Amino acid sequence: MTEPGGRSAGSPPAGLVAAVAVLLALPVVALLWVSSYNQDEPRLGGVPFFYWYQFLWVFLAAACTTVAYRLVIGHERRRRALRRDGVVADPGNAGSHGNGGAR
Repeated sequence: MTEPGGRSAGSPPAGLVAAVAVLLALPVVALLWVSSYNQDEPRLGGVPFFYWYQFLWVFLAAACTTVAYRLVIGHERRRRALRRDGVVADPGNAGSHGNGGAR
């Protein structure tokens, strides 16, 4: 079933999709933009910036991926809980609870 905005029922809100896309694209863009970190200084424990910057992104990319995953899974859990409780509405549509908005 398709909603008026062209989205299918139960699809994640556009804001969530945008946030997840930014979180997943950030490490890719940061590491593909080599000229931003192609330098020797500052050194960290004698290691040139070029190397420790890339190594730092291993952990930052894992953090970004974890946050994106939790956002998606959180939305999915809310959607399933609403469906289980007999509410068919998308959790991204505030106030639309399938019963005229009354609780």
